[in-house]
Order: sequence, then C-alpha cells, then structure tokens
Amino acid sequence: MRHILISLLLGLLPSLLSAGGVEIIDANATASGHGRYHIQVTLRHTDSGWEHYANAWRVLAPDGSILGERRLLHPHVDEQPFTRGLTIAIPDEITEVEIEAQDSRHGTGKQRFRIRLHR
Repeated sequence: MRHILISLLLGLLPSLLSAGGVEIIDANATASGHGRYHIQVTLRHTDSGWEHYANAWRVLAPDGSILGERRLLHPHVDEQPFTRGLTIAIPDEITEVEIEAQDSRHGTGKQRFRIRLHR
C-alpha cells in the first residue's frame, strides 16, 4: 500500500509544482484598420488576492519581441475565467502572434497561445 501511495504522489508531483500558473483559455485578434488589431485574451488563474494574481499578458511577434502588453492592476478572485483586451499596431509582414501570460508569484508561464492574423 505504501508503494502505491508513493507512486501516486510522485505521479502528481509535476502537476502540483506547476499549480498556480496562469492558463490562457482563449485569444483572438480583430483587425480594426490601419494595421491595428484588437486582441482579446481570456485567462484562468487561482487568484488569491494581492499576494498572488494574474498580473499581465503580452502579444509577441514571431521573433519574440513584445508588440504590446496588458497589465492587470488588481486580482480577479471572484471573476474566473476573465477576458481583457488591448488594441495595438502590428506590422503588415507579421501574419501570426503569440500570447504569453504571467502572475505575481511565478512570473511568465510556459504556455503560449498562437493567433493567426486575418488582414
């Protein structure tokens, strides 16, 4: 029985260690004219208050450069998942972007969400 319990705990360890990071649920981009796009991102995070909450997401070019950033200025404890938007200029040669998110305790997460731009 002890071996089963140890195996179970070891199997859950990676999940437990990554718990608390920001999950990008959905994202989309809508062209608004003149090379500008309105980006909407839906995040889920176990915000617990000011000490641990999702505090930003970024729009990245294919080369990894930051095209725009949406700072989240307060916890969303009772509003999960939640969606926020940002309008940014994106150069014509860029056909897709990626979204990354971060929280105040773990920093930038490993998940990236890809969006293909429709011009």
